[in-house]
Amino acid sequence: MNTKETLIKTLHLQPHPEGGYYKETYRSQGNISKEGLPSAYGGSRNYATGIYFLLTSDSFSAFHKINQDEMWHFYDGAPIRLHIISEAGVYSQHTIGRDIQAGEVPQLVVQGGDWFAAEVMGDDTYSFVGCTVSPGFDFKDFVLPERKELVTLFPEHAEVITRLTHH
Repeated sequence: MNTKETLIKTLHLQPHPEGGYYKETYRSQGNISKEGLPSAYGGSRNYATGIYFLLTSDSFSAFHKINQDEMWHFYDGAPIRLHIISEAGVYSQHTIGRDIQAGEVPQLVVQGGDWFAAEVMGDDTYSFVGCTVSPGFDFKDFVLPERKELVTLFPEHAEVITRLTHH
């Protein structure tokens, strides 16, 4: 049986700035040129990238955004609750997991430009997922805002933003 310690050690996962642990597992060899992308990218990007992502119940993935669409894939552990605030300020939450009859989904796409955060559903456990990003992920596209900045943008969502930001 997997444990969070086993997954971290065996898969060589490293701490992620948003919270949790990750390891890049795929980066396409092909690139999309700067001219083929919207101006927000400021350079070329790989066609796609993929990571393992492990989140534990004693932490959370803080609200952040990227330019790209990001598809989450559930692998193991407890379900994960994903919180999304669209660019227009619409809040939604989704449960990624195995129990389809309970409304969980095994994969979910976050649209590029949307703010999102995640937390494990349960105590003393973990969620192990994969994330596929297209165009490929680059930390130049990663925005991890301060709490005050996000609450100023979306005061109607201050409670969830405050709970799922680090400072």
